[in-house]
Amino acid sequence: MKQTTNFTFLIVDDHSIVRQGVSLLIKELFLNAKIHQAGNFKDTLKILRETKVDLLILDINFPDGNSLNILAEIKNIQSDIKILIFSGYDEDIYGLRYINAGASGYLNKGSSEDEMKQAIKSMMISGKYITQNIKDRILDSYISKKPINPLEQLSNREVEVARLLIKGYGNMEIAELLQVKKSTVSTFKNRIFEKLGITNLADLIDFFQLYS
Repeated sequence: MKQTTNFTFLIVDDHSIVRQGVSLLIKELFLNAKIHQAGNFKDTLKILRETKVDLLILDINFPDGNSLNILAEIKNIQSDIKILIFSGYDEDIYGLRYINAGASGYLNKGSSEDEMKQAIKSMMISGKYITQNIKDRILDSYISKKPINPLEQLSNREVEVARLLIKGYGNMEIAELLQVKKSTVSTFKNRIFEKLGITNLADLIDFFQLYS
């Protein structure tokens, strides 16, 4: 059953087909919904300065930047706005980061239509939407006393080695810089990958961009 409350939505995604699809879902849920769309940050901020928005549905990456960097600016314009991140990026890596930065919820674009509707309804009723997966991660972190920020698991030396790997240094170069054996660098690298649950340098770069 459609609700008749006059909510205002802003859908921000650089793909028109995504914006149209989300708009159709919202219209199924809310009879008198007012829906605005934007494909970049400039237009997003312009709309927010001119229009009171109840729910902002926001992708992560745009040609003119990353939405993590403008969450604070969005909140400065409308402090009580609800923000649902709607992204194809891995929730395990990005979900908590965006919630900690000011988003009210995180939903993966691979979610079903029913889950998308549930997320939107939850955002409008309770002001937040957290998947069971993220709830489990928060609980696991609390019970195990392991940090939600995975980089906190690394020792200072492991962080040092990781940063050199990211800069493109090889094991031999790192060994010379840190005045240790090449085999020691290999051991550090293996520990870093094991602690972070990754298998390649690209994943390591992603972790440091997100959490450091």
